[in-house]
Amino acid sequence: MTLDVLPLSITMLAGPQIISAIIFTTTQRPYRLSGAFLAGVLISTLAGTAAAYGLASLIDLHGGLGQKSDRGSVGRIIQYVLVALLVALAVKNYVRRKTAEPPKWLGSLLTATTLRALTCGLLLIVLMPSDILIMLTVGIDLRGGDSGFWGVLPFLGGVMLIAALPLLAFTLLHPWMKSAMPRVRDWLNSHSWLVNIFCCAVFILIILGGS
Repeated sequence: MTLDVLPLSITMLAGPQIISAIIFTTTQRPYRLSGAFLAGVLISTLAGTAAAYGLASLIDLHGGLGQKSDRGSVGRIIQYVLVALLVALAVKNYVRRKTAEPPKWLGSLLTATTLRALTCGLLLIVLMPSDILIMLTVGIDLRGGDSGFWGVLPFLGGVMLIAALPLLAFTLLHPWMKSAMPRVRDWLNSHSWLVNIFCCAVFILIILGGS
């Protein structure tokens, strides 16, 4: 796996994913709920990337992906399609910035059960369009590399590190973070459109930079 896709692990958790991770640290059972959430993120990211790798392998069996230097390859076409979708998503977020509101279900996480936290980690990855695009990109990159699917480990480690940052910060800086986390959560809620645009920009630069 090439290191230029590692920043995608940051983009993977931006938005409702990292907000959810922060919310779980502000509940009465921060460690249990955060642990369940992280387990869900791990399972869904691993499964989603494996599916993307399998799809890339299936296409490559018929010579579809081609070489990275082949500008007409299916892999290159997929990259351009991803860029176009991301540009459209960024424009949509900017146009709707004044009316953008955080999902109502985010507030319900304050009283979530362990099962709900696990389910949240699972669904926020496999049902989020931006994360699906990222896993497709990583799957294609893995297929074109020499390490096979095991090359996913650096990316997976990066995703889990980002997902665990709120809990790590809460643990190491508990007195200060206990009061700071709610403020961070509220800021991310009110500026979710800006976070989404930033992530789209980073994602586009990574894809074009690796072309």
